[in-house]
Amino acid sequence: MTKTALVVGASGIVGSATATLLNAQGWAVHGLARRPVEQDGVRPVAADLTDPASTRAALAGLRPDAVFITTWARQASEAENIHVNGAMVRNLLDALPASDAPRHVALVTGLKHYLGPFEAYAQGKLPQTPFREDQPRLDIANFYYAQEDELFAAAARDGFTWSVHRPHTVIGKAIGNAMNMGTTLAIYATLCRDAGRPFVFPGSAAQWQGLTDMTDAGLLAEHLLWSAETDAAHDQAFNVVNGDVFRWQWMWARIADWFGVEAAPFDGTVRPLAEQMADDAPRWANIAERHGLAEADLNRLASPWHSDADLGRPIEVVADMSKSRRLGFTGYRATDDAFFALFERLRADRIIP
Repeated sequence: MTKTALVVGASGIVGSATATLLNAQGWAVHGLARRPVEQDGVRPVAADLTDPASTRAALAGLRPDAVFITTWARQASEAENIHVNGAMVRNLLDALPASDAPRHVALVTGLKHYLGPFEAYAQGKLPQTPFREDQPRLDIANFYYAQEDELFAAAARDGFTWSVHRPHTVIGKAIGNAMNMGTTLAIYATLCRDAGRPFVFPGSAAQWQGLTDMTDAGLLAEHLLWSAETDAAHDQAFNVVNGDVFRWQWMWARIADWFGVEAAPFDGTVRPLAEQMADDAPRWANIAERHGLAEADLNRLASPWHSDADLGRPIEVVADMSKSRRLGFTGYRATDDAFFALFERLRADRIIP
């Protein structure tokens, strides 16, 4: 019998990868978004999760076997993040009709679970690296915790199983996404090549020299499906990263070589992308016109602020995957291959020349 999935945030980096995988695995996929986009094999569901009535109306009669929550809405402060994003999870789970069959709900959060929210990012007393799932919550308000608490409360009330997935920075394709390092670096490298500028690492010495890891969107989708279909993975929280570690001083040169640009020597000075790319919108529009690209608006492609937050961290950030490995998840990606696969896709889709 065909299983039914509801992917919340189906047009985003993680949601689109998850919908694609589920569709390939024979699931009937419903994709919820405020403004759904056309996606092969995905039945659109238009809903505003901040509006309980809209959400109830959109989900009336839908009885998914699995729900994958891959979206959030950025607000001006962490207090507002907590209020809005907690309510979105609550409204979603309150609106789903009761099911007499087993149901699983997977929630995607991230490593800010260990690092803290944007307004206190990587500050204060942090857990040791590599981060492990049994480390306690930070003693600071965090919208990820609010989302988890809404999930736990609904699961206790309605009897479904759950999983929480904590990826590191995600590599994948989505236009108009607020957190998209892979595409941001592709746009930055293209601008550097066009202007004859050196490819300057924007971040900190700690990130340049220290170990780190990342998460491919396709691997995260595999992890989400694995958790839904594996009894031992129910009612658990998991880190999910590619399985390799690297230093940015190595990766930066790999990316520069792919684009045919000069990787500038790093002198220890933080040079944020937000400053380096501040005046590049007209140049990008000109590049897009010359090469017939699909998107001329730099702001819809690049998210310098988010890449600066990740690459400017003053500490080494690595997540442990032992919990998933012990339970049988064997997925792996080489992070440089994940970047290159994204760049090839961006080129094929006429996002970059």
